[in-house]
Amino acid sequence: MPRYKRLVDNIFPEDPEVRSDSFCSFSNTSSCSLFILKVRKPFFCLVHYKNDFFFLPLSGQFVKFANIEEDTPSYHRSYDFFVSRFSEMCHSGYEDPDIRTKIRMAGIKGLQGVVRKTVNDELQANIWDPQHMDKIVPSLLFNLQSGERTESRSPSPLQASEKEKESPVELTERCFRELLGRAAYGNIKNAVTPVLMHLDNHSLWEGKTFAVRCFKIIMYSIQSQHSHLVIQQLLGHLDANSKNSATVRAGIVEVLLEAAAIAASGSVGPTVLEVFNTLLRQLRLSVDYELTGSYDGSTNIGTKIIKAHEERQLQEAVIRTIGSFANTLPTYQRSEVMLFIMGKIPVPGIHLTLPSSDSGPEGTRMIQVMLLKSLVQVTAGFQTTNMLTALPSSFLEPLLSFSLTEDPEVRLLVLQILLSLIDRHDNRPKFANMSSISDISVLKLKVDKCSRQDNLFMKKHGQQLYRHIYLGCKEESSGRQHYETLFALLGLLSVELANEEVVVDLIRLALALQDLALSTDEALPVYNRCAVHALVAAYLNLICQLTTVPAFCQHIHEVIEVRQKESPYLLPEAVFVENPKLSSSLDKVEGDVLFLQSKITESLGGSGYNTERLATPYVPQYTDEDRLSKRKSIGETISLQVEVESRNSPEKEERTPAEEITFETLKNAIVDSVGMEEQERERRRQVVEKFQKAPFEEIAAHCGARATQLQSKLNQIFEITIRPPPSPSGTISSGYGQSQSRSVPIYEMKFPDLCVY
Repeated sequence: MPRYKRLVDNIFPEDPEVRSDSFCSFSNTSSCSLFILKVRKPFFCLVHYKNDFFFLPLSGQFVKFANIEEDTPSYHRSYDFFVSRFSEMCHSGYEDPDIRTKIRMAGIKGLQGVVRKTVNDELQANIWDPQHMDKIVPSLLFNLQSGERTESRSPSPLQASEKEKESPVELTERCFRELLGRAAYGNIKNAVTPVLMHLDNHSLWEGKTFAVRCFKIIMYSIQSQHSHLVIQQLLGHLDANSKNSATVRAGIVEVLLEAAAIAASGSVGPTVLEVFNTLLRQLRLSVDYELTGSYDGSTNIGTKIIKAHEERQLQEAVIRTIGSFANTLPTYQRSEVMLFIMGKIPVPGIHLTLPSSDSGPEGTRMIQVMLLKSLVQVTAGFQTTNMLTALPSSFLEPLLSFSLTEDPEVRLLVLQILLSLIDRHDNRPKFANMSSISDISVLKLKVDKCSRQDNLFMKKHGQQLYRHIYLGCKEESSGRQHYETLFALLGLLSVELANEEVVVDLIRLALALQDLALSTDEALPVYNRCAVHALVAAYLNLICQLTTVPAFCQHIHEVIEVRQKESPYLLPEAVFVENPKLSSSLDKVEGDVLFLQSKITESLGGSGYNTERLATPYVPQYTDEDRLSKRKSIGETISLQVEVESRNSPEKEERTPAEEITFETLKNAIVDSVGMEEQERERRRQVVEKFQKAPFEEIAAHCGARATQLQSKLNQIFEITIRPPPSPSGTISSGYGQSQSRSVPIYEMKFPDLCVY
């Protein structure tokens, strides 16, 4: 018996199916012997190389067998052995690189053949079971990673020709795409889970490149209607890694960002809000981690320390991902997402979403900023034909309340959101540079006739918008970006939502802003006053050319020319630059450098505009919303007060004579209201401080006393209103010789028969 047969018999002495004559020599040289093993598994050859024996599948025989379409299913055939053997070959670490490459490629082709043979066979559906996918997918990823490239292929790569020498990486990617392309709805999870585990086990999220490449292949290969399943698995994996390092979470978020960009419109699936809820939850957790410095809120020895800059990078990645997801949604779903995010923001004076106990007031402010940045991303490119339905009061009112806060960053974000919502013809970039150009035709503005829905929207919300623009210009902390954004907002209102009535109101608002800049009572800094003057000049220059009324345009241009010669610090070209040229004093701003309401009213009256309304100065109405929105922290809005003041009883009500109203009376009323407002602010501050610092027992006792007082007042009211009538039996005598009505229960009273039914 030849030596090679004896060696094989020594390896397989007990197997009855393996006999020495079952082998035929395929190649026999001094350095390598190759044998074909003709057994039940007939597609392997035994290679003897440098005193080592190993199996190789046969120069494409198994692949050819896998491509054969069988008419009748096989009830007894099992491929478990092939999956295990081919997976082992994919991980070959043989010393010789050429043989190692051949072994790995043979393993990849073998797995490809197994998939082709079993994926469409109903009797072999178990190939998608985790026990097989946990071997197949990591084997493919191992080879894909070994020759990592910077870019993934196109969604439908060209098939390599047979003559072209294919690398293990190229072959692996083709095999991986084929596997994913054959995955049905119920098999997506089993195919993707091993990918997540492989990236976890080998710390591949932090590098991002390979993880992104893997999921690009997945998203391009699976059927488009299954995309949301992959996204849901990624979201679940992100939640599972909530307490992992920021770099790992950022890697998962980056993959989500790429997956959302690839996914077709609407492929996020039916649980749209759950997607955003998960991302917002991660955003909030990241804020808590950044402020507390640890994942569990403690600072014990051994606690993993948080790196603030990594958390910031994660937060920015989450915000970008929220915007990417929003861009795949139709308009009505984006409106729902906007409302959903707004409901998560702590809004002063309206509703509160309290932060975790670890983050405190600073955490609340950061959450406000992050969620508003998310809204900026969601509203980018938002377009709708019906502003009333797209921007309901439940969204617009809380949003506008933020424009009154003292935080300049928050106010700027609100203005950016408003610009995105109002801009429907891409006019926003054309208002980026504030100027007083003599011909606005170079801006190439797109102006459409205002629709009925737009008219209704401005009739309902116009005054709110004007008031918040006015108060925004009044803020001392407003800077160059704020005024430039306010100008863009005025410009967009003029070209997107303006009819004749709106134009009149906007001109009145501009003149009121000029009066604000002239007033010394507001104590605005010189820069702010110059900025408001420049803003008014730029806007009136724009609106006069949009109205195309010659007399109106002439007056505006005359004032601008005078300012260019005498007061350039009142024009945007001198104010909104890196080094603004300002005047030391604005006390002499008068005469020809001011826009006159009388001339504007006269010029527009001849063109059919409402002169009576134009002649009426604009005065913003201050509301409770303004005072409530001036809170610096969320704690100042938590005022749990129930005040029940005793009033004069109806029996002793006395009418006070009407007070004569004079100028002095009105003046005193204004002064008193300011003083009362200060007292009210101080009282609220004390209440908030008490609730923040007082012991729990003291607060509980205080609330209990209030409840007792309330109950006492209610008892008094009930005693007056539902006291039983006097008894028919008459009266009884009191101890002081006075008669007193005796009250008896109704069921004890005696009524005449005619009164009883």
